[in-house]
Amino acid sequence: MPGPTRPRHEDFDASYAGTPPWDIGRPQPAFLELAEGGVLRGRVLDVGCGTGEHALMAARLGHQATGVDTSQTAIAIAQGKARDRGLTARFLVQDALRLSDLNEPFDNVLDCGLFHVFEDDDRVRYVDSLRAVLPRGGRMYMLCFSDRQPGDWGPRRVTQDEIKASFRDGWLVDSIEASRIETTNIPDGALAWRASISRI
Repeated sequence: MPGPTRPRHEDFDASYAGTPPWDIGRPQPAFLELAEGGVLRGRVLDVGCGTGEHALMAARLGHQATGVDTSQTAIAIAQGKARDRGLTARFLVQDALRLSDLNEPFDNVLDCGLFHVFEDDDRVRYVDSLRAVLPRGGRMYMLCFSDRQPGDWGPRRVTQDEIKASFRDGWLVDSIEASRIETTNIPDGALAWRASISRI
């Protein structure tokens, strides 16, 4: 089934007038576990970075980190966090569907909660956009809402088959694991998939 209409950039920007439910003020445990386990390397791109917690996590671990988001407000908050924490990370206002505009490669891409906001056509554009910044041998780590999450509120639910179909050509889905996305409005977090995907 087609997903919801893609949210407009200004809708996301307006959400940062307060604290959106996905902005928990720290890295998602599912990504922190990976990062502290040593899977990240080199240049790390946090796409749809929000207020920057995953890019800052990568910077804290010694990686060259860049975060991109369409929300100017979120990027400004992320830049302030980097200054306050004494971390070197770059944050840019950038559309995830036009990552080729960055004109640079990365070794790893992190996507926490971005893939599941796209409708079908934009999913195709997004995966094409990722190809522009993740060369062969690079790896993407993704955390998205799972179809196991009950209810119909919030983001679109994603099946494992949808992940595999989206990353079929030129990619290898190394693993898809049951996980959780912590939020400020769901005490135990939302059911999610954590996927590891290699560019081949």
